[in-house]
Amino acid sequence: MDTSIFISKNFKPKEGRIACESPSNIALIKYWGKYGLQFPINPSLSFTLSNCKTETSIEYSPRLKGQDNFDFLYDGKAKKSFENKIEEFFERISTFCPFLKNLFLKINSKNTFPHSSGIASSASAFSSLAFCIVSIEKSYNKRMTEQKFLNKVSFIARLGSGSGSRSISGPLMIWGENEFYSGCSNFFAVNYNNKTHKVFKNYQNTILIIDDKIKTLSSSDGHKKMTDHPFLNDRKNQAKKNLEIILNAISIGDLEVFIKVVEEEAMTLHALMMSSNPPTVLIKSKTLEVIELIKKFREEEKVPVCFTLDAGPNVHLLYPENYSFKVIKFIEEKLIYYCHKNSFINDSVGLGTKLL
Repeated sequence: MDTSIFISKNFKPKEGRIACESPSNIALIKYWGKYGLQFPINPSLSFTLSNCKTETSIEYSPRLKGQDNFDFLYDGKAKKSFENKIEEFFERISTFCPFLKNLFLKINSKNTFPHSSGIASSASAFSSLAFCIVSIEKSYNKRMTEQKFLNKVSFIARLGSGSGSRSISGPLMIWGENEFYSGCSNFFAVNYNNKTHKVFKNYQNTILIIDDKIKTLSSSDGHKKMTDHPFLNDRKNQAKKNLEIILNAISIGDLEVFIKVVEEEAMTLHALMMSSNPPTVLIKSKTLEVIELIKKFREEEKVPVCFTLDAGPNVHLLYPENYSFKVIKFIEEKLIYYCHKNSFINDSVGLGTKLL
C-alpha cells in the first residue's frame, strides 16, 4: 500500500481544543504476533466495547522555540511511563502528521475503567489520541472525507497500539488482509458491514476481574514471542480458517459455532504463550475454575454464554442481551467469589470513537 496517501500537509494550526472518547475492544479472532511496524501476522476480528473507554482532550497552541512537544496528564497527574510511549508514538507518526512539530500539546487522559482490569487500555488510549490528532488535521483539510478520516485515525492508532486500530468504529471490526471480506488491510482496520444476525445486536460483555495486578508480560513482548514460534504457520492458518467460520456464524446467527470459535481462539492465545520460549503462563488457577463453571452453566441452563480471554487472567463473558438477567444472576451467585474484591464490569458492544 502507498502510505503517502496518509501524509498531511505541513500547516500551522492556531490555538484550539479537541476532545474525544474511544472505547476498548475485545478480540474474537485474536491478534497475536506482528512484524515490521505494527503489522499483524494474521487477521483479527473484534467487538468494539461501549462503557470501557478512554477520554482524551488536547489543548494545542503554536510551539515556542525550545519548548517541548507535549505535556501529558493521566487523570490529572503526570505519568512518566506513558509519556515515553507517547513520545515514541509521535516519532512514528511524524511523517504522516508533520504539522505536529509546529504545536505544543497539553494532553489530558482518563479511563472509565481500572488500568489493571485486563481491558486493553492501550487500545482505547491510542485510538482516542489518534482521533484527536487527525481531527485537528481534518479541521484544516475540508476535502478529507469521513471514510478517509476514519482510515487515517485507524492507521495512526495502529502505530501506537495494534489493537487500537480496531476501536475506531463498531460494533465489529476487522484488521488484517484476508480473502473473506473485501477492503481489509494490514495498515488499518475496517468496519464489518455485511449481514449481522439480530442476535448479535447489543451483545453483552461482562469482565470478571480475577486478578488486578499488572501483567508480568507486556503485549509487545508477547507479540515478539511469535517471531520464531514453532507453531507460527499453524496459527496463521488457524486464524484465517476461524475468521471465515465465525463471519458465517455471525451472518446466520449460529451461536453454537460462534461460541466454539471464540473459546478456541481464547485458549489458543494462552497455549501459544505457554509453548513459546521461554514459556509464559498468564492465566491463574481461578481462571480455569471459572471457565469450567461457565461451560457447566451453559450446558445445564441452555444459556448461550461463552468466555474469551485477553493476554491475562481475567475472563470476558459474551452473551446475547436477552440472557442478561440469567448471566448476571449466575455471576453474582457463583462467579463473584473468584473475582478480586468481587469485582466485575458490565459492558456491551458499541460504535467506536466520537468527539466530546
